[in-house]
Amino acid sequence: MILLFTSIILFNLIAYKYSKRLTQNQICHIWIFTISFQVLFDIFMEYKYMAYWYFDKGVDWLGLLAHIFLIPPVNIIFLNGFPSRSSPLRQLVYIVLWTCFVLIYEYTTILPEPIGFFHLGWWEVWYDIFVAPALFIILLGYYKYILILEKKVLDSRNT
Repeated sequence: MILLFTSIILFNLIAYKYSKRLTQNQICHIWIFTISFQVLFDIFMEYKYMAYWYFDKGVDWLGLLAHIFLIPPVNIIFLNGFPSRSSPLRQLVYIVLWTCFVLIYEYTTILPEPIGFFHLGWWEVWYDIFVAPALFIILLGYYKYILILEKKVLDSRNT
């Protein structure tokens, strides 16, 4: 639990202090998308298939902290630093480095309480080698969709 509260404070501070590239509108969209997508994913992986869970099996209030306040700022930090104007190779390296961060972080979350807060059922941490990049690509796709929508709004105001 110590890691959860420390991470929430640290990731939120970093996200808000260093998110210079993202607009408030984009941050809001990413925050809500992240919560929605994570809850949808976890309904199946956590509750139906018992692959993993936060704190206790089943729905618990402390688990909501991870859904609402832990992952959204991480996604904001990821997007803020993503080298969108760089070569595909540099973008790939960025995603690989972030995947390594996810793996290392997840290993620390499964430490015994009071430090850790995450428990594995049949899920193995190494599965994230494949899942994390896919989730980052989905996030990037949604972010590009937000940019398209914002451009349409601006274009419609200028005509």
